[in-house]
Amino acid sequence: MTPPSGSVLQRSSALTQFVLAPNPGPMSLDGTNSYLLRAPGHPTLVVVDPGPHDESHLNALARAGAVELVLVTHRHADHTAGSARLHELTGAPVRAADPAHCHGGGAPLLPGETIHAAGLDIAVLATPGHTSDSVCFHLPGDGAHGSVLTGDTVLGRGTTMLDYPDGTLGDYLSSLDRLEALGPATVLPAHGPVLPSLEGVVRDYRRHREERLAQIRAALGRLGQDASVGEVADEVYSDVDRSVRRAAEMSVAAQLSYLRGAGAAGGGRPPA
Repeated sequence: MTPPSGSVLQRSSALTQFVLAPNPGPMSLDGTNSYLLRAPGHPTLVVVDPGPHDESHLNALARAGAVELVLVTHRHADHTAGSARLHELTGAPVRAADPAHCHGGGAPLLPGETIHAAGLDIAVLATPGHTSDSVCFHLPGDGAHGSVLTGDTVLGRGTTMLDYPDGTLGDYLSSLDRLEALGPATVLPAHGPVLPSLEGVVRDYRRHREERLAQIRAALGRLGQDASVGEVADEVYSDVDRSVRRAAEMSVAAQLSYLRGAGAAGGGRPPA
């Protein structure tokens, strides 16, 4: 279970701990999980997703140990807004796939590279879909099956929004295939609780996407193939709270683009 926020360091796996940022909301769930990675007994650590620019939260991360490196899973502010300040507090470089979110001389992340830091091997996986710059971090030595820090690509609760048009469904389906291949690794999401098996969660995510695509196909059958995003959202997401209506409309836009052919070029399986 994810604990209440308050700068409390919590164990999440054999090689990781996290501090829950004080930024709960409809899109961030309980808040952002800022992870600290370190091999047992190693003098330095790696921070993943510093979270919002909140001084108490960032100071808690800085006090946890000698920060060697800061990594970012994707560009959204609930993951990146505190990055520059954490660099100021610790001197550690910040690396992200998007150069705009690198600080202190940190080089952009490269898909397929292995980072050696804090006594660990951290593999960088390109997992676009939620955003075009989304990456996950695989810790193969973390427990019996390893672990994966999934950012917002896989959440601890609920399903992931596709930030269309930057994120596409075709890319997202391909990313799910890439993650499923890692087997029963522990899921360390940026929002929500830790989950036990990545491959199982990914199968559930794919099944959910297929169900949504079927609902949208049915809605287009009733409304006409040229129905607008808003009209389809009214049909398919009629029960969602107004606070997440924009997210629902972006998801509809991504799925319509995929079904109409524009998104299939990004990867994944073409629509049946």
